[in-house]
Formats: sequence, structure tokens, C-alpha cells
Amino acid sequence: MADHSHPARPAVLGQNQYGKAENRVVKITRDGATHHVKDLNVSVSLSGDMEEVHYSGSNAHVLPTDTTKNTVYAFAKEYGIESAEQFGIHLARHFVTSQEPIRRARIRIEEYAWQRIETSGEGAHSFVREGRETRLAQITYDGGTWEVVSGLKDLVVMNSTDSEFWGYVKDKYTTLPEAHDRILATEVSGRWRFNWTEDAREMPDWEKSYEKIRKHLLQAFADTYSLSLQQTLYEMGARIIEHRDEIDEVRFSLPNKHHFLVDLEPFGLKNDNEVYLAADRPYGLIEATVLRDGCEARIPVDLTNL
Repeated sequence: MADHSHPARPAVLGQNQYGKAENRVVKITRDGATHHVKDLNVSVSLSGDMEEVHYSGSNAHVLPTDTTKNTVYAFAKEYGIESAEQFGIHLARHFVTSQEPIRRARIRIEEYAWQRIETSGEGAHSFVREGRETRLAQITYDGGTWEVVSGLKDLVVMNSTDSEFWGYVKDKYTTLPEAHDRILATEVSGRWRFNWTEDAREMPDWEKSYEKIRKHLLQAFADTYSLSLQQTLYEMGARIIEHRDEIDEVRFSLPNKHHFLVDLEPFGLKNDNEVYLAADRPYGLIEATVLRDGCEARIPVDLTNL
């Protein structure tokens, strides 16, 4: 059989990965009559010595994506789901250490929250899906080093005052009037990178870390008298860096969800910052990374491809 590892062609193989995307797994933990729910969407991506399958079609190094799917469900039973991060760490370690051709595993997880419904009956096994943000985690392992980037998306927040926007550059295309009292609203998409990178160090408390970081970014949004959404973004990231020692880098993507005062003059009515039109597009999009001093940025600039 011909050696296809270095084809006599002008095209050579570059970065490649494969896996099973969006494995939906729901784990019910029964603590007597009280039940607990973990609801995840798990995507597995593997890379390593995979040149031959691309050049010749030989599957000798390929762990089927169906097997990666089965592993997700088996691990939910074997290890439980303590947190999205812990579950992703179990999976990544397994794929890299059990299959020699696999050199790197990346596990991406979305977590959906369920809130307990209080009932008058015995037991606690009824839930309503929370209409809050989706929690995110990405775990990458290469056999020696870990990278854990957690975050959230679809967290919609609004300040109905304490926001201004004025003093900006004006040219012949500028029509926007200066605002000294406006609504500031955004839909937070954020990621934060942990400085835990090796097994020799103690792991963070993943669940506690998420709740505390969420609290800090919300408090920063609420407490900042905002002269620009950029200023608010920086304060959100800085507060996380200052209060959470386990985090070295935060990146936010914040669409400015514009609210425009409606002109009620034609109806003889004065609109004293009371009635607004909420516009869904176009929207300003503010993005930035906030780093611990002395640390390097590693979270991709384009969060859509994280």
C-alpha cells in the first residue's frame, strides 16, 4: 500500500479535529425523595495523529464519534455530574489517556438551569426550566496541561438610569443627540479563564466560582454609573479579577440593546424618560478582554468560535 503520509500533491493537511457534537445528557440524582437535576449539552472534539484517515481513509487511529457519544452517557452514570467543569475534565482525561493517537481533547458544555417547584406534597421532584442565562464551560487537555474557560451567554441586564453618553466624536454623518440620562441594556456573553492548569494544583470549587463570578459581574453592572458601555464592561471584568484569585482573564461581548425615547409631542404628551422603543437591531457591539496584570490573553477574540 502506498505511503500517503506525505502526498506528492500541492495540498497538505492542516489543523483537524473530529468528535460528536451536542450530546444532550440529563442526570437525575435521587437523594431520597429529593431529586437534583443536571442538564448539559456536551460537545467532544478530538485531535492528534489523524493524518492517515484524511490521506488514505484508514480508520486505524479513529475512535468513532458514536463511541464518544456513548462515553458521555456512561460517564454521567459512573462519575455523576458534580459540575460542568468536573464532568468535562473526566471526559478529556479519558480520551487523551486511553487512546494513544489522541493527543488533545476539547470538551465544550452548555448547562441549562432548572429551579425546584415548591409543593405541598411530600418529596421534591418537580422543576421549572429557569429563564436565565446558559452556563458555559470549555475544557482542553493535551495529556499534561489543562485549560478551563467557563462563562455564560444570554444574560440580559438593564439599568433604567445612571447611564449617559456624550462628548463623543461628531462628523457630518453624526445625528445622535447627546444623552445625559439613558437606559443601558445588554445581553452579556462572557468567558473567564482559570489559572488552574495542572493536576498537581488543587482544583477550584467550580460551582462556587461560577456563582461568585456571576454575582460580581452583576454587581459591577448595577454599581457603575456608566458614561459608556465600554466603561461598564471594564468594571465588570476588573471586579472579577480583583475578587476571584482563580481567574486570570475575562472576555466580554456586550451588544448595546438600544432604547429610544418615543416622540409623543404629536399627541400633546411630554415624554419624561418614561416611554421607549426597544430596538433589536442594528445594535452597538462592545467587546474587550480584561487581564490580571502580567498575564497573557488566551481567550479567542472571536467568541463565536471559542
